[in-house]
Amino acid sequence: MTKASTFLKIPTERIGVLIGPNGAIKKHIEKTLLVKLEIESETGGIAIALAENAEDPSSLFKAKSVVTAIGRGFSPELAFRLIRNEEASLDIIDLRVIFGRSESDIRRVKGRIIGMGGKTRRIIEELTETNVSIYGHTIGLIGDIEQIQAAREAIKMLIRGSQHTTVYRFLHRKRRELKKKMLELWEKPAEK
Repeated sequence: MTKASTFLKIPTERIGVLIGPNGAIKKHIEKTLLVKLEIESETGGIAIALAENAEDPSSLFKAKSVVTAIGRGFSPELAFRLIRNEEASLDIIDLRVIFGRSESDIRRVKGRIIGMGGKTRRIIEELTETNVSIYGHTIGLIGDIEQIQAAREAIKMLIRGSQHTTVYRFLHRKRRELKKKMLELWEKPAEK
């Protein structure tokens, strides 16, 4: 019986990051998730297969998320959040879907999302507790579902042309809502 496998492509300039010094990143992914990575350096093609001793087929999808995250500009350390945290997931916003191939619009929106000196991106990350990667024509987000939804909405507001102060107010409000929800989750068992 053959083990499950999947295939994806990442930008060739990210292959070195995926492999890591002396193959350390590739080995860590393979060992932690019990998968085998076959990397085609010239094309950016990555074949991911479950290792013979793998018992959990979901590790294939986790490995695909980690490889995709590294391919979309995340450092391996940030991409490993997808391994360490069961709740963490990866979300990719493809700006080509919104703007077509208009490089000037994509560049302008990326600038708005990054902000002066990286301020806007930093605020999005801090207030939503997500990791944000702006790479090529994509915006990558790593966090739990609610965190990603808040960050995604802030980014959509920026894409639509909302003022930065409006987006910051939205993020502060979302932050309070998420904190309140977390407190309620902690307090419920004590009430019984």
